[in-house]
Amino acid sequence: MLLLRSLLYQIVFLSSTFLFSCAIVIAAGTNRKSPAASRLANTWGRFNLRALRIICQLDYRIQGLENLPKTNVIVLAKHQSTWETVAIRALLPSEQSWVLKQELMGVPFFGWAMRQLQPIAIDRRAGRRAVMQVIHDGQQRLDAGRWVIVFPEGTRVAPNTRRPYAIGGALLAERSGYPVLPMAHNAGYFWGRRSFIKRPGTIDLVIGQLVDSKGRKAAELNAEVEEWIETTVAGLPRA
Repeated sequence: MLLLRSLLYQIVFLSSTFLFSCAIVIAAGTNRKSPAASRLANTWGRFNLRALRIICQLDYRIQGLENLPKTNVIVLAKHQSTWETVAIRALLPSEQSWVLKQELMGVPFFGWAMRQLQPIAIDRRAGRRAVMQVIHDGQQRLDAGRWVIVFPEGTRVAPNTRRPYAIGGALLAERSGYPVLPMAHNAGYFWGRRSFIKRPGTIDLVIGQLVDSKGRKAAELNAEVEEWIETTVAGLPRA
């Protein structure tokens, strides 16, 4: 039954991604600042969270909603699974710009839709040039009122393992003065980073307190956020 539910959801996930990608491209037209395209992306996220609950019996609960600001910030989030890419898209305001790898822009339909959502698509092999792009483009997106979403680990990391946090998001915070909103979760225990199986249960998403970046160095910010995220994840249920 677990395999069947996972297969059914995978079909729904891929189908909805195709259909919403087409709708986003059409809604945006020649305007990459289209609010309609961003709203459609959030609808895709909410649809998939609902589908996970119905098909896979995989739900979620949120702690720290009171920490969610009314204005745009830089989000630094744990990356364990595909789940958080769906959930963050669904749960935050629609005007989001994601830092992601450039290769995703070439994926048919999905990549075409992502181009309409003002991402910050970086070449991860570019080193310092990629970091400077995050700072430059991130500042523009923030000043335009968009939330900038960063996974500082750079890739999905299996539960109970750690990967150094890249400093790009923290440097953006230092240079821009925008605060950082950390997010932690335990999604990897239910939907593994390379796993087809989606296990039933309840994912815990924890929204931390805003971290003020003014007058602080990027290394200090990065260390504080990493410590909070990793400590919080370690205290969350594993099933």
